[in-house]
Amino acid sequence: MKKLFVLCLVAFALVACSPKEKNATQVDKEEDEHAMNEELIGKWAGDIELPNGSLPIIVDLQKESGTLSVPAQGLSNYPFKTVSYNDNKVHIIIRLNGSAIEVNGTLKDEQIKATFNQNGGEFPLILKRYEEQPEQPVSYETFTVPVKDGDLTVALQKSSNKPSPVVLIIAGSGPTDKDGNSAIAGKNNSLKMLAEGLAQEGIASVRYDKRGIGDNASLLKKEEDISIDQYVDDAVQIIHALSANQAFSSVHIIGHSEGSLIGMLAAQKTNVESFVSIAGAGRTADTLLLEQLSGQLTPALTTETNMILAALKKGEQVQHVSPELQALFRPSVQPYMMSWLKYNPATELQHVKGRVLLIQGTTDIQVNATDAEALKQGNEKAELLYLEGMNHILKSAPEDRTKNLATYADPTLPLHPKLLPAIYKFIANDQ
Repeated sequence: MKKLFVLCLVAFALVACSPKEKNATQVDKEEDEHAMNEELIGKWAGDIELPNGSLPIIVDLQKESGTLSVPAQGLSNYPFKTVSYNDNKVHIIIRLNGSAIEVNGTLKDEQIKATFNQNGGEFPLILKRYEEQPEQPVSYETFTVPVKDGDLTVALQKSSNKPSPVVLIIAGSGPTDKDGNSAIAGKNNSLKMLAEGLAQEGIASVRYDKRGIGDNASLLKKEEDISIDQYVDDAVQIIHALSANQAFSSVHIIGHSEGSLIGMLAAQKTNVESFVSIAGAGRTADTLLLEQLSGQLTPALTTETNMILAALKKGEQVQHVSPELQALFRPSVQPYMMSWLKYNPATELQHVKGRVLLIQGTTDIQVNATDAEALKQGNEKAELLYLEGMNHILKSAPEDRTKNLATYADPTLPLHPKLLPAIYKFIANDQ
């Protein structure tokens, strides 16, 4: 199932003291029994064990405050809402964009054994003392682009100061950052590798954290404010900035997964030379969601899902959603869903004026050949390329679901060997 929330936060339940009056002896006794273990104070690091892999996090515990960092998401020192301690136990609550995650931890044998709870899911988390790592050199430079509500920070990757083509790389859905890493699936660095590979061939690229994520988390105040159209407007503003820069000889777009839809809509509003769709959906969102949910829901929940999607497609919000479907259809995400449901990618691709390349991996377990063929039918001039053995995160992977998903959290795996050469050739218009 696709994760549609923008960015999740961590929460630890707050333990309240009883308001009943106690005498001084009782208070002193209970304070002795429940005094905070000072060993909890400090930085801790660990991996949240998610179904599709692990997600590294860092928590900085202080007596009355603390912060959370998620390096893979570009989230740094985000403040807790509350933190409390009881003997060897710690409880923290953090909220962001209306989303909350709860983690309860206990210190034992110099590590904190915890559970990470979000949207009804509970995942194990082991935290150990954080050891500072030497900073890795940054291979890109950043600049900002004026957009609605502020400035969008973007990363420019290039290997030369000579005029060159530049590619805008647009990431996929949910909390996926500019490097292709996700708070849900884990760290794979697919888009980072793509940008670095393009630079080696003299092709510059710009990639960015979408509003609400990483460098641009502050641009999203409420989850209900985000929409596909806002994502498109952000991409258009970046393209305008690139087009006006004489350092670039031509502007191109690469959209991955949901970024494919955003990219083709942005291409319609700008004069980009070409558009590359990688693992892009070719059918409407309701069709895809129902396909992905097939066999996972009870008959009653399937009926409810169909009713919710039908209402959202008509632009009508749904007030009552079963707890089992809250993660997907909670009220704050419904405006985004409505903005997504109104687009048919195959139809939209007809209106892209520049050259189009469609790339589809044969072991992609999220988007398949049906979508690639639908896009091809939408734009008959588009070139369609199947890469044997490439999965959704652009790595070589088997069809076996478990082994395929394991690659989502393995940043050591290189990109599929035929991906970059195909993109080089297309952007260079080498026939």
